[in-house]
Amino acid sequence: MDLFEYQARDIFEKHGVPVLGGVVATTPEEARAGAEQLLGGQPGVVVVKAQVKVGGRGKAGGVKLARSADDAAEKATEILGMDIKGHTVHRVMIAAGAKIATEFYFSLLLDRAERRYLAMCSVEGGMDIEQLAVERPDALAKVAVDPRTGIDQAKADEIVAAAGFAPDIAPKVAAVLQTLWTVYRSEDATLVEVNPLVLTEDGEIVALDGKVTLDENAGFRHPEHADLEDAAAADPLEARAKEADLNYVKLDGEVGIIGNGAGLVMSTLDVVAYAGEKHGGVKPANFLDIGGGASAEIMAAGLHIILTDPQVKSVFVNVFGGITACDAVANGIVAALEILGDEENKPLVVRLDGNNVLEGRRILAEAGHPLVTIADTMDGGADKAAELAHAAA
Repeated sequence: MDLFEYQARDIFEKHGVPVLGGVVATTPEEARAGAEQLLGGQPGVVVVKAQVKVGGRGKAGGVKLARSADDAAEKATEILGMDIKGHTVHRVMIAAGAKIATEFYFSLLLDRAERRYLAMCSVEGGMDIEQLAVERPDALAKVAVDPRTGIDQAKADEIVAAAGFAPDIAPKVAAVLQTLWTVYRSEDATLVEVNPLVLTEDGEIVALDGKVTLDENAGFRHPEHADLEDAAAADPLEARAKEADLNYVKLDGEVGIIGNGAGLVMSTLDVVAYAGEKHGGVKPANFLDIGGGASAEIMAAGLHIILTDPQVKSVFVNVFGGITACDAVANGIVAALEILGDEENKPLVVRLDGNNVLEGRRILAEAGHPLVTIADTMDGGADKAAELAHAAA
């Protein structure tokens, strides 16, 4: 789960990372009040920053300086409602201004290929880090971080040395890096990025911007993370699937997919896409993994979500019976169709294989549901589902 900048700022503050004051606003009036709060009646500068989960806000005009509370309200009026790379701005953060001497860059992320963490740091921050990595790769230090020890004093010193920080500020930067490690570890993050991390004219190291991605697989350890979700932007079908504990991802095709096991579902997406090339270019409509247990309730929940997607024209259920045998899956499908009743109004292609497959197919055939087609193979089932979807389009 990606966080908005203001959420990252709040988490940084919670763990002791040095940040500046910030107030979230959804209207120009709230922006004015936030600026008044930060300025405290004194002259000064605040920054009005669009809150969207995409980079390039500054270039798009989504970050503006304001020199008074009224000016902040005007800048908020300009930014709210903007479209930045397909993301509509619904809120802004009014951030305290800073007298910046130098800008740096730091990030800590999960390096899946190496099964460890990777710290990246540069004394040249504030710019597009991807551009820096391509044009001047030597300016971006990359230091492996052992998950067992994290960023302790020795590792922090190694990172700042590799990045080339001046000796007079290196200890201050190292201390902040250790605190950012605390954020990463304590919040079960997969990414913590600060761009820019700045040295102010007063000699302080401050995180002026923050990007944080949380590992949703660790959500059971952090019930408070549920409050960070952007419910307004969530796909309603994905939200309902999450409530039912289903692994579902909405796609833009016409063939609904249900399978047991992520690998099998991914393969099913491929064969449906391939088959769809012969049938008007239809594509998979979703990824839905029901896991190892295909009970009637789980199957009904999955079918209900897929069938209420108006883009779906047919459904392909592709299940390999292992721990859960095919006869149990078949009984689950039959019971699910009874639960759904008239809601089941789209053709359903079912391919069963594996443990007790013959009994599973017999159960489905005996049920004789008019919209259910039994397929012997995955390729055959994908082809039939694509054909039915094209015919119904």
